[in-house]
Amino acid sequence: MPRIKLGKWVESAVNWLNAHLSWLFDAVNTVLTGAYDAVHTVLGAPQPLLMAGILAVIAWWLRGLPAAVAAFAGLALIDSFGLWDQATATLSLVLVASLITLLLAVPLGIWAARDRRVSGALRPVLDVMQTMPAFVYLIPGVMFFKIGPIPGLIATIVFAMPPGVRMTELGIRQVDGELVEAARAFGTTPRHTLTRVQLPLALPTIMAGVNQVIMLALSMVVIAGMAGAGGLGEAVYSAVTQVDIGGGVESGVAVVVLAMYLDRMTGALGKRVSPRGRRATARAGAPARPVNILRYRPGTAVATVGVVVLALVAGGMRLADRGDRESVAAGANVGNGQRIKLGYFPWDEAVASTYLWENILEQRGYKPDVKQLDPGPLYTALAQGQMDVQFDSWLPTTHQQYMDRYGSRLSDLGAWYGPTSLELTVPSYVKGIDSLADLKGKSGQFGGKIVGIEASAGMMGKLNDKVLKAYGLDGEYKVVSSSTATMLAELHRAIEKKEPIVTTLWSPHWAYGTYPLKKLKDPKGAWGKGEQIHAVGKKDFAKDFPKVAQWVKDFKMSEKDLSSLEAAIQQGGKGKEKESARKWLDSRPGLVDKLAPVTG
Repeated sequence: MPRIKLGKWVESAVNWLNAHLSWLFDAVNTVLTGAYDAVHTVLGAPQPLLMAGILAVIAWWLRGLPAAVAAFAGLALIDSFGLWDQATATLSLVLVASLITLLLAVPLGIWAARDRRVSGALRPVLDVMQTMPAFVYLIPGVMFFKIGPIPGLIATIVFAMPPGVRMTELGIRQVDGELVEAARAFGTTPRHTLTRVQLPLALPTIMAGVNQVIMLALSMVVIAGMAGAGGLGEAVYSAVTQVDIGGGVESGVAVVVLAMYLDRMTGALGKRVSPRGRRATARAGAPARPVNILRYRPGTAVATVGVVVLALVAGGMRLADRGDRESVAAGANVGNGQRIKLGYFPWDEAVASTYLWENILEQRGYKPDVKQLDPGPLYTALAQGQMDVQFDSWLPTTHQQYMDRYGSRLSDLGAWYGPTSLELTVPSYVKGIDSLADLKGKSGQFGGKIVGIEASAGMMGKLNDKVLKAYGLDGEYKVVSSSTATMLAELHRAIEKKEPIVTTLWSPHWAYGTYPLKKLKDPKGAWGKGEQIHAVGKKDFAKDFPKVAQWVKDFKMSEKDLSSLEAAIQQGGKGKEKESARKWLDSRPGLVDKLAPVTG
């Protein structure tokens, strides 16, 4: 059977669209960015507890006092985790994506309910949209709309739309045909039949679809954190790649709180707006009876007044706070408040160098924005100008594939460390395994696997394509892709239990000073010569940041300094990388002036 190269055809189509319709994608990107920024500004403007109070009032209006108290407690818990900004970013994405999805899904559902041919044509399309792995949607999103919240927004709209369409169609089809016929018999126009008979009766089912759309949007927004969408998705992704159990639990709980709030509120809203729900509310409020504070729900006017009052208080505090910040930021400095975007992937030397430069640039008056991405999305973002610089490009081997693809749209700022080495390593207590050739016929000892790092890393490609084949190991061992942090966690676990394990590793690395390890020799030279670690910026980096570009070009670190910086960050713990790097920098007086000199 000849191979159907569907993937290449799709890739060619994406490239063609990107080349010929970039103006359209830019326009869509501008509109969606404006919508997202507007919602995010509104949600992020008030102080966290005030915004939590506003959302609690809405919960009180929809579900009663116990729900309001639970909502406020959950949102306050998010703030106590230090994840409020990420939560508002995620909530903004969910709200914008859900609104756009419903604006498309409900009309499509109505059309499908009124025309079976449309329903038949939509069904396979919706099947594909709903069953395609969610990660796949991020790839064209990044290519068309660049790194940031918009690829996640587009992917969320596509992923969350099917239940909205299907539930709308189902709700309208379930309306009793005799009621529709009766409406027509009394001379009701088709439009009024739809708006005054079918839609009101179908509203509970449609609202169930709205609930599903919002829940799917929230799940997809978390996944979109891998493509730089930010918010809680980025926090979850960072915790997973760094095996940060505490951070993972906190960001996971924050997602659960948002999910429960949105689920309960949309469910209650469905009851509020449906004809049956309005009749039940009217019956409950008709007879005079003693007020039960736990069951009391304020009227719409009272709830609106409460929200407006809290919003006005929040606005006043925002203005006062803005005035304070403007007075503080008035001082002159080298960077003059210019924003610079630093990207990194979770490799130890990348984390160390990135947070080192974040502290240096802040001291020089810049406003660094640090974001973690996988190597592939990071290089794509640099090529598109969405990120400014990253400090961990291993050349000419590990990351050469990205330089080959995007080289004309990147600027190589030179090497700051080298030479390095790539290798496979085993614990020193594993006897008889001293070189790659010794692994032949010993796969059973290691469970037939080599624990690797990120699949997108050039090292992994070289291991699979060249190193294993050079020593006849490609059919005997399976390379397990994970993340750098996961690989190190697995190495730590195996050493604690004195179990044999073979992993990818490189030099320099703090693990060699922490664990009893030995590098496997490479007599055939399959790994190639040692590499240099380069800083790579976007194409116009030197034009946009001339001073920083010169500092980075002159930047050098010795193995001793890099190892001590990595060790300081490891000892500082998860989530304190910036603080640990600052302490390391402060312990070396004059180093900032050496790395980032300022004349005069």
